[in-house]
Amino acid sequence: MADAALTVDAPERPRLTLARLAARARERFFGTKLDAAITLLCLVALYFAVPPLANWAFIEANWTATAAQCREARQGACWAFIGEKFWFAVFGLYPYELRWRPATMLSLFAIMVGISLFRRFWSKTLVWAWVAASVVMFVLMDGTLFGLEIFGAHVPTRLWGGLTVTVFIAVFGLATGYPLAILLALGRRSHMPVVKWFCVALIECVRGVPLVTIIFMAAIMLPLFLPAGMTIDRLFRIQFAYTIFSAAYLAEVVRGGLQGLSRGQYEAAESLGLNYAQKMRLVILPQALKMTIPAQVNTFIGLFKDTTLVVIVGIFDFFTTLRAALGDPNWMGFPNEAYVFAAFVYFVLCFGMSKYSQRLERVLSPETRR
Repeated sequence: MADAALTVDAPERPRLTLARLAARARERFFGTKLDAAITLLCLVALYFAVPPLANWAFIEANWTATAAQCREARQGACWAFIGEKFWFAVFGLYPYELRWRPATMLSLFAIMVGISLFRRFWSKTLVWAWVAASVVMFVLMDGTLFGLEIFGAHVPTRLWGGLTVTVFIAVFGLATGYPLAILLALGRRSHMPVVKWFCVALIECVRGVPLVTIIFMAAIMLPLFLPAGMTIDRLFRIQFAYTIFSAAYLAEVVRGGLQGLSRGQYEAAESLGLNYAQKMRLVILPQALKMTIPAQVNTFIGLFKDTTLVVIVGIFDFFTTLRAALGDPNWMGFPNEAYVFAAFVYFVLCFGMSKYSQRLERVLSPETRR
């Protein structure tokens, strides 16, 4: 009886009926005169914008026509151009007979991302699996390991391009920049003057200049300071610059989370007899990183879109490769289709990151844990 008395039933959630939906919509969109005016203006804008856009993108669109047929129609979008140049936008100038290698690399990356989305797989094993997968993905793209041809002929990085390069730069740059950002954030809050001022100088210097400048320095100026006879591949120099840039920006996000924790959390960890490493790993960093998930993902999305800047040093990412496809004499005159398709791909990838971060934030929230 005592157990039954202590049992409290959760309040029953009200049923979602059509009348309740209508009342909610009326309150949200027509609750005040200003809300009603904004809603009407949006409806008018959609009325004039959506039908022509739908007619161009779907109804009158040419999906399998030739370039000549698309030019003759001159009404709808020529999505046949995207179909013709799709694999070029994905692989760039990578040799046709070896495209199975970047295709395998992208498939392996997608599998690893899919596994990492589920919390039950989060462990040290997953970290080492990512390390092993990263090595395999690089060897697949390059074709060699320690100078030995593993997957056929060596393919220099100047032939890499398209979505493959975008994924390579963004993923490896953020994966290596994230732990470096945590170290920089901890170093900036350190009580050791040398460590603190080194981290402060690095973060402020990198954040004080545009990414274009850092890429230009890494691609053009860095080789001038190397010893005679020593060279570093251009793509790896860009990768290093991108890693440093992402680490500097993420470090400030992590530092914000560290400062957002109350002093009581630090004192509680110290009262348990934890040393500095244990205190940060078990108590402080998990809370700080959880608090800053929205800011982290916002930085991730911005850095992912910034990969298009590598074109200034002659590296063709997904967007630049798609623009280069417009130079084909047989398929000239379809820039709208190329830009809309590029925008759609970037939107899908960035929106996916945003929605997953929201889900992760809800799952990790103490209010939703059971």
